[in-house]
Amino acid sequence: MIHTKIVKLDRRNPDENSLKEAAEIIKNGGLVIIPTETVYGIAANMLNTDAIERLFQIKSRPKHKPFTLHIYKKESVEEFAQDIPVSGYKLMDRFWPGPLTLIFKSKKGPANIGIRLPDDEIAFKVIARAQVPVVCPSANISGKPPPKNFSEAIADFNGLVDFAIDAGQTRLGKESTLVDLTKASVQILRESAIERKDIEEIVNKKILLFVCTGNSCRSVMAKALLEKKLKEKNRQDVEVLSAGIMMLAGLGATPETKGLLEREGLDVSSHFSQKVTAPMIGKSDIILVMEKFQEDRIVELMPQAKNRVFLLKEFAKIRDNNLDIPDPIGKPLAFYESVFTVIKEAIEKVAELI
Repeated sequence: MIHTKIVKLDRRNPDENSLKEAAEIIKNGGLVIIPTETVYGIAANMLNTDAIERLFQIKSRPKHKPFTLHIYKKESVEEFAQDIPVSGYKLMDRFWPGPLTLIFKSKKGPANIGIRLPDDEIAFKVIARAQVPVVCPSANISGKPPPKNFSEAIADFNGLVDFAIDAGQTRLGKESTLVDLTKASVQILRESAIERKDIEEIVNKKILLFVCTGNSCRSVMAKALLEKKLKEKNRQDVEVLSAGIMMLAGLGATPETKGLLEREGLDVSSHFSQKVTAPMIGKSDIILVMEKFQEDRIVELMPQAKNRVFLLKEFAKIRDNNLDIPDPIGKPLAFYESVFTVIKEAIEKVAELI
């Protein structure tokens, strides 16, 4: 038996010294009980074999059941997981941080790995400060109910862990939903804090991303026109996004773009440009660009998206020796109108294809 130091913390204003102490203990191979929004867990350094062995022992957990990695930023997924499917990026975008554990193919070895981004201020800060990969299985003996409050969490582990944080009741009081993304189709292994229907809704909704250079002309036109066509068809199973490859962000649509779309009864006055990102690419089922160099940039950002990126005219099966749609920025209105006509024709066909 060891002495377990117990500290009581307020989630709204946790003591920074206690958080730092907990993180240092984890980093150095100790075991720490921490709260999450689901249930209490026992945090340990994934890289410390002695800590992991000790964690298996005190939980009486079978060795064939690995522990879930807890992270504090989505980008960390890329360090530990490989072959992340589109459905994985969709679920991360919608439910992280939150009560969802995703199982991926592991980048570090032959086994799969479960990863979660908890939505709890104390858990977030402790994991971030530890500066090591942190596993955090529920603070219960294997087979017993997971602990919803601190008294349940400490009951079997007082004297077995080094440090414990008492933050009262957890917000949700139930385990995370568990989803396996290593197979051809998404497998929901445990339905809990997030319901099956909500998982399926996100996974099954198709995301189409239009990309141009500055996200102020062509991709704005394409997005608005496709959304109009989908509304006319009462299609609610497709989400349309737009972005640009340039550094600039936060700009509105050009006056010419606004005017041309107004003729179609479409208002894009609230549009603000955004730069395309890897997560945005990752969650998109179809990515349609205006020019070849934009396609190259998308593949550079995320090579695994290569088979999901198409030139708009190519995807729409428009016969033309030149599949690029030129940038009208800074050009006369007549040039804008010619570009708009091409995009509108392509969108008519895209709406039939998706």
